[in-house]
Amino acid sequence: MSPVTATLLRHRLRHLRHQIRLNSTSVSPPPPHFNLPLNHPTYLIWSANTSLGKTLVSTGIAASFLLQQPSSSPPAAYFTKLLYLKPIQTGFPTDSDSRFVFSKLDSLSLRRRIPLSISNSVLRSSLPVAESMRRSLKVSESGMCDLNFSEEKTVTGAPELLCKTLYAWEAAISPHLAAEREHATVEDSVVLKMVEQEMECGGQTNVLCLVETAGGVASPGPSGTLQCDLYRPFRLPGILVGDGRLGGISGTIAAYESLKLRGYDVAAVVFEDHGLVNEVPLNSYLRNKVPVLVLPPVPKDPSDDLIEWFVESDGVFKALKEVMVSVYLERVERLNGMAKQAGEVFWWPFTQHKLVPEDNVTVIDSRCGENFSIYKASGDTSITQQFDACASWWTQGPDPALQAELAREMGYTAARFGHVMFPENVYEPALKCAELLLDGVGKGWASRVYFSDNGSTAIEIALKMAFRKFCVDHETLLSLSEDAEEKKHVDVKVLALRGSYHGDTLGAMEAQAPSPYTGFLQQPWYTGRGLFLDPPTVFISNGAWNLSLPESFPQTASEESGTFTTRDEIFDKSRDTSALATIYSAYVSEQLQEYSESSQSAHVGALIIEPVIHGAGGMHMVDPLFQRVLVHECRNRKIPVIFDEVFTGFWRLGVETTADLLGCKPDIACFAKLLTGGMIPLAVTLATDAVFDSFSGDSKLKALLHGHSYSAHAMGCATAAKAIEWFKDPETNHNIDSQRGTLRELWDEEVVLQISSHCAVERVVVLGTLFALELKVDASNSGYASLYAKSLLEMLREDGIFTRPLGNVVYLMCGPCTSPEICHRLLAKLLKRLGEFNRA
Repeated sequence: MSPVTATLLRHRLRHLRHQIRLNSTSVSPPPPHFNLPLNHPTYLIWSANTSLGKTLVSTGIAASFLLQQPSSSPPAAYFTKLLYLKPIQTGFPTDSDSRFVFSKLDSLSLRRRIPLSISNSVLRSSLPVAESMRRSLKVSESGMCDLNFSEEKTVTGAPELLCKTLYAWEAAISPHLAAEREHATVEDSVVLKMVEQEMECGGQTNVLCLVETAGGVASPGPSGTLQCDLYRPFRLPGILVGDGRLGGISGTIAAYESLKLRGYDVAAVVFEDHGLVNEVPLNSYLRNKVPVLVLPPVPKDPSDDLIEWFVESDGVFKALKEVMVSVYLERVERLNGMAKQAGEVFWWPFTQHKLVPEDNVTVIDSRCGENFSIYKASGDTSITQQFDACASWWTQGPDPALQAELAREMGYTAARFGHVMFPENVYEPALKCAELLLDGVGKGWASRVYFSDNGSTAIEIALKMAFRKFCVDHETLLSLSEDAEEKKHVDVKVLALRGSYHGDTLGAMEAQAPSPYTGFLQQPWYTGRGLFLDPPTVFISNGAWNLSLPESFPQTASEESGTFTTRDEIFDKSRDTSALATIYSAYVSEQLQEYSESSQSAHVGALIIEPVIHGAGGMHMVDPLFQRVLVHECRNRKIPVIFDEVFTGFWRLGVETTADLLGCKPDIACFAKLLTGGMIPLAVTLATDAVFDSFSGDSKLKALLHGHSYSAHAMGCATAAKAIEWFKDPETNHNIDSQRGTLRELWDEEVVLQISSHCAVERVVVLGTLFALELKVDASNSGYASLYAKSLLEMLREDGIFTRPLGNVVYLMCGPCTSPEICHRLLAKLLKRLGEFNRA
């Protein structure tokens, strides 16, 4: 090979590796709102590697299910039809797995004298395949041809075998290479849609469907996506064809772990006997929880038609059949009973159980990226997809690729560390997480990271920090001595906004204004330890951004309210010199003065705000100018500033931290939810050096005496570090605008304005990953307890959108990696359903 050729080859291989890497981190979305029938069993046939006999196993399974006498099996195990799907085939037509199954079942049916209707078809192929089969066909833009080749043998009333190859390429190489060389690519979503259509089987029962993969578990598909990731949205149970050869134990376990790490269920492992008794260590490793079946040695003579081998293997395949039927029936039985059992044993949070009938309980079989896989028992039982439009209480951000990445990171970290205690110790995940936080959301102001377990607890810690800092800064007023008598009259409170929500723990609730969450039925101890101001809000109505001022504001302020041409105007810092800013400043100053005079023993020791968006309070967007003024006024009075970014942080509002939106920095900030991509609980409270120093002293009693057994747990820190890096990297998150350092616009502006002008809609808020609307209702039917949106909620769930409204406020929430195309589909469905909802 010449040096020039070698150089070109290296460049080519580098390019291909780059393409595979890109594809592995940007899996195209599955078809929207798919349905997988559960009225018959469907299994994926996997293999630990190529050439281990997947097709032999598929053939043996088909024979075991179809070539039997009806009277010899119970009804549940009797199947009259088997569908064998080979979604991806290379080396065609020389190598055709569906043709192999077709021909062997034909021979076996003759051998056993059991009539069988059989057919084999190839649906689509590359142009070289079509040309080799002398078929002149129109080539699509992707380079694929509709081949529609078929052969069949029909016997009236006999069991039926349908063998189908969905996509075929000529080169006997990995699918991603064959697709590129033959200029016949196919996207993941297209493959999945085709597989879904074929698996429906016309709604028939007594059908078994086998979907046989190509190569090994982690072999690339035609786009470069690993097949274990490609088929993950369906999460079909699998049969793993292992390796009985020398080294096969390792390869089989590695394949099994790859599937389990992605959430697949493996019903059985089966492999050819090579005389090495590989089943013994495999059974030991699997702890006998997964059956391991051993097939007789396969004849190596190329002229052997293998019919005798299939006859000899009949007992193994019958045992495998019993396992497959049993696993299927147990799964359906479990899914059918879950809703009823949940209503009997769960106490759901924020739920009035009397308002949740059994048929309203959502049974979630799994999650893949932004989507739930929901079990539907009504009509034809099926697994259907629903977009998680409330981001599972605002925690979720991963697409399928990131979910798999975080699962790997969690598995590695759990295996490396388990759990180790944190105080006075250091370990890599915690240190890396802290470094990323200080260089990201805390950049330019924070110097310390305090780890905890959830957002509410992070707020409790922030309040302790802020109050200590306030006491240190005002020590002439508030003594720090240990004399309890000297301090018993000191009353430190917060400045907060009405409609904000800072968590469920007792201290966090005291930092909130009265609301449905703090009433006597919920918290009899609640007193509301603070000065709570009504904030001005902004929203879209009838196609324009509006500013609404509370009635408590002075009359002169109403003259300054009005509309904005764009959302960017609302955040423009030039507003800081406006007349409205002066009015805001005077109002805040007056409120603080009045509060101080009315209660001389009480002191405002902290400002706590949810920056820009009040989440649980109804998705209200607070005028950022007002919050900047609040921060400025508190700074002037040496009142520490807390940003509660538990909901708003880490790209939820289109930026990594909402401090960037407000244009001002806190002294303390709390983060959780998207911190770990929503995969595992973890929270942090970030603080400045000055806050940290206020706890410094010679006595341990002056330290921050707060903590948890699982503070800075390694799995959470490692997951957070991975999520932080992933979300802000344009290579992995294609929504990042690298020039501006923000997310690109995810929600279609035209549709947003249409919805804001709808007669059923009071207001709309849209920012980052959040879209929210408030339905028009009379005063008696508004607020958190309102059930007005119930019928709209049911319509949206029928459309594959899972949402949980806040009273008459309905919101859609995506993740930082969700494509604008998906968001557009969500809005289009919502707009359509609004029309039906309004007419109803």
